[in-house]
Amino acid sequence: MKLDKLRRNHLVSWRRRLEDTPALLTRNKRGEKRTKPRAPSTVNRDMVPLRAALAQLLSPGKPNTEAAWQEALKPLKGADKRRTLYLDREERRRLLAACDDEAKPFVHALCLLPLRPGAVAGLTVKDFETRTRSLTIGKDKNGRPRHIGLPPAAAEFLAAQAKGKSPDDPIFNRLNEGPWNKDSWKITVKRAVLAADLPTTATAYTLRHSVITDLIRAGLPILTVAQLSGTSVVMIENHYGHLVGDDSERALATLAL
Repeated sequence: MKLDKLRRNHLVSWRRRLEDTPALLTRNKRGEKRTKPRAPSTVNRDMVPLRAALAQLLSPGKPNTEAAWQEALKPLKGADKRRTLYLDREERRRLLAACDDEAKPFVHALCLLPLRPGAVAGLTVKDFETRTRSLTIGKDKNGRPRHIGLPPAAAEFLAAQAKGKSPDDPIFNRLNEGPWNKDSWKITVKRAVLAADLPTTATAYTLRHSVITDLIRAGLPILTVAQLSGTSVVMIENHYGHLVGDDSERALATLAL
């Protein structure tokens, strides 16, 4: 459809089709395709690219008119649920111990850094600077490269994984099967979760959530946590703001006379 013909009702229909389309639980082409109803939070995320693209080309229409294309793409409020499943350090050690030798370095990295699994899978040897202990995260959800400094233990771990590899090689790869991807880490982590007798809903993203939680509880400023993890301050506040509130209460309690 030509953009000058686009009206609110067209996008209302598109959104309804999106909401009615089940979300895939697995993308493994060889296995049985499993789906679930598309969650409101997923609908919100799926609308972002289209809304952003149209906003580059179209001005918002007059409210409550057919020209108000933007009204059909408004995100649902309160759709994002607070992340609650947390694995403490001992549980993470158990998970790591339950991983096979192929997966252990990849999962270990998820326990050391507040990165998305896809960002860890996309790291190459040239992204890590040994002398300055700095890491460049170039392949991530926000699309903008960022640089983070690493503590000695994490730097030594990455140096060991990068040893003997070419600059363009992935730091973490599967044995004879190329780099990690969503299907491979999902299956591997699920097996380790079951073997370690951890909550069955735990995933690779649970490790990211757990690491971010630890950083917040350690008193690291929210802005710094957002920069390290490659997300927005708003997201950190929405999902982890209650942790700051709990710490604030404890801090205020120490002021009692």
